[in-house]
Amino acid sequence: MNDRIIAGLDGSAESLAAAHWAAREALLRGVPLRLVHAKKWSSPGDLPVPPGDVRRHWAQRMLNETADELRASHPDVEIGTRSFDGRPAVELAGVAATANMIVLGSRGLGAVTGFVLGAVGMAVIQATVRPVVLVRASEDAVPHPAGRHAARELLVGVDTRRPSDALLAFAFQEAAQRSCTLHAVHSWSLPPLMGYGAAYDPRVHAQLQMSAEASLRDVLAPWRGKYPDVGVIARASIGHAATALVERSSDAGLVVVGRRIRRSSIGAHIGPVAHAVLHHVKAPVAVVAHD
Repeated sequence: MNDRIIAGLDGSAESLAAAHWAAREALLRGVPLRLVHAKKWSSPGDLPVPPGDVRRHWAQRMLNETADELRASHPDVEIGTRSFDGRPAVELAGVAATANMIVLGSRGLGAVTGFVLGAVGMAVIQATVRPVVLVRASEDAVPHPAGRHAARELLVGVDTRRPSDALLAFAFQEAAQRSCTLHAVHSWSLPPLMGYGAAYDPRVHAQLQMSAEASLRDVLAPWRGKYPDVGVIARASIGHAATALVERSSDAGLVVVGRRIRRSSIGAHIGPVAHAVLHHVKAPVAVVAHD
């Protein structure tokens, strides 16, 4: 695998914001950035498809203009470009296999209806085991003064029953690179045979809460040892994991969630927590695949 970051461009404001985010990430990691465009051209009805040279010229001009803009903001980042004439999800997933991370734009619809992840973003997440970051076209994603990208806190969702080394390694590494606080969130629920009325018994609730907090501390302990300079705030609370992450994401510079790699072609591929976070969190979201 090459040490580099891929950013997918399609000419939209969301993909431009993603490219700027990716450039700052490349600077933090000290790796090159590759800007990639992929499109399978078709026209509605009887309208002709633009000739291949016209398509390639448009794509290369878009890539070059974005690369020049990024070089002006980040002169220390090595930036390359590449275009494909093919299905975006397939081509992007293919180049993602050779990179540390792929960054894509995600279109927003507003706070009430949430966000549209899009078929390409969903397909890339499902098709690659590399971390995929989705970025909105918002004020926090476009160019801003140096240092702001690194200062905002990082939020990660932790499942203490089936903790993922890949997820926690990514989250701690990102927090270390940004010199920011890592907020680790774990949500717990009542045991299956326990009625929900037990949650209102202060003694039962306190015991379950203490157990959840202890489990979270145990999962984080070895990672705190590996990254002693990363400040960690660990929180365990009763409720749904997706709700907790969405509610705590307002101040986050990056939200990290995991998805289990599914070997079967049947059923959902990213899980309900990652799905909800991707559609309702305004901050950039990193999806980390793990077994």
